[in-house]
Amino acid sequence: MMCMGDEMYRRIRDLREDKDLSQADVAKILHVSQSTYSRYESGVLDVPSAVLVALATFYSVSVDYLLGLKNTPN
Repeated sequence: MMCMGDEMYRRIRDLREDKDLSQADVAKILHVSQSTYSRYESGVLDVPSAVLVALATFYSVSVDYLLGLKNTPN
């Protein structure tokens, strides 16, 4: 069974890939290094709430969607 965190990491990766962005592209938007963003996306490093809000805003989805609490993006 996939845990809720796994869903979040998959969603932030899928949203990035859907926009044909590299990890470096998103890292630049978030003002973090590519390696830090890679750790967010892989689940090695917890995603800070401010970064979740920034990602939700950038991708025009809700934080609940990113967290896997809702199945619809808005």
